[in-house]
Amino acid sequence: MTEIEAKKTQESLQDRLAQVVELLQRQRVVEDLTHRQEGHHHDLVENLVHRQNLVELQRKLDDLHSADVAYILEALPLDDRLTVWQLVKAERDGDILLEVSDSVRETLIADMDDHELLAAAKEMDADELADLAPELPRDVVHELMETLDAQQRERVRSALSYDEEQVGALMDFEMVTIREDVSLEVVLRYLRRLKELPGHTDKLFVVDYDGILKGVLPIKRLLVNDPEKKVAEVMADDPVVFHPEEDAYDAAQAFERYDLVSAPVIDKNDRLIGRLTIDEMVDLIREESETEVLNMAGLREEEDIFASVWRSLRNRWAWLAINLITAFVASRVIGLFEGSIEKLVALAALMPIVAGIGGNSGNQTITMIVRAMALDQVSPGNTSRLMRKELAVALINGLVWGGVIGAVAYLLYGSWSLGVVMTAAMTLNLLLAALMGVLIPMTLARLGRDPAMGASVMITAMTDSGGFFIFLGLATIFLL
Repeated sequence: MTEIEAKKTQESLQDRLAQVVELLQRQRVVEDLTHRQEGHHHDLVENLVHRQNLVELQRKLDDLHSADVAYILEALPLDDRLTVWQLVKAERDGDILLEVSDSVRETLIADMDDHELLAAAKEMDADELADLAPELPRDVVHELMETLDAQQRERVRSALSYDEEQVGALMDFEMVTIREDVSLEVVLRYLRRLKELPGHTDKLFVVDYDGILKGVLPIKRLLVNDPEKKVAEVMADDPVVFHPEEDAYDAAQAFERYDLVSAPVIDKNDRLIGRLTIDEMVDLIREESETEVLNMAGLREEEDIFASVWRSLRNRWAWLAINLITAFVASRVIGLFEGSIEKLVALAALMPIVAGIGGNSGNQTITMIVRAMALDQVSPGNTSRLMRKELAVALINGLVWGGVIGAVAYLLYGSWSLGVVMTAAMTLNLLLAALMGVLIPMTLARLGRDPAMGASVMITAMTDSGGFFIFLGLATIFLL
């Protein structure tokens, strides 16, 4: 899809959302007007108008892709969301539940009874059921498992046995397998007999009679080679493979690195047990990116933008409490130098500059380090070199921009010594920011925590307190 086509699609989706919101608003207005009216036909008029709006709204929803309906549901307040959700056709419930965010899915599931949940889940594949099962009521999951055949039940249990960050939790069980001793013509006839190919099928998996993976046959090789050739002559016998216990984020990086669309998953005996597909990897990368952004801001989990006040408070207040403590520490640092500030009022005007620039520089460093760690570019062998590089960048930035603000301080207050102190404080605080920007995520990773967790909050606390102490300390020593 070109950039222009993507823009048109997004604009169209925004238009559809606006139309849905308009219909919901119109429905509320009509209901308010009919409630105020009196007369024999009042109930009949209200019922007809109500149905007309709902039919039009349902028609618009029917025209949308499941992912687009999910987008609209996420963009609506809870009451409107549930109204729209009730208008979605039952056979689409499962697809839409898989598309919405976790927080929104929770509100939709809470609005469904057990019968509706079972009906939605029965339309799903084993890997999709495994994604949804942890959020369903236990009795629904138990009843659902009883309705599956032995193969499906085993696949769901297999997927559920892995951690959500492992390849096994994301693998797809729908795939096409062939033998290496058959001709390409036989493979083509076999594919024509299938009703449809599983999504993202860019290759067929070649296995022996014991299910051991022998290689893969890319579809493009199948199409351009002589039909009389054997699969063994055309297949790739060294494909990129994954094991179910591997880290899913490593697999996602491999998909990006090798431009994969699908890849086999094998057990320790090289037996083919599933496959990974590009759509799962894209979703994983997006979710990881969103999680890192939330963690750096100190948010514990993805939050429904229309969640209740209490739920939003629970998600946000942990790091706000920590931030309050660090702010109090910074205020105490300033309190230590109250006498200096009283004697030289210019210090009060200049000290936020030192702290603010230090915070911005620290956030730049910490963002680069977290990204490098996510890409496995940071190792014990290059940590010291990385530290020296960031300190050198901070030193140069400190001298250059510290010199600029020092010159400004001299022009404003006529004191060259104040300008020198400003330059020195800026340089030292940027060095502190660089040091903490490297150490904070690495320390969190060493402790087994997400390197991005609260990193922005912590670096700001360090550069605020450190910047105030450095600037006011230097000013006290050299200016007073």
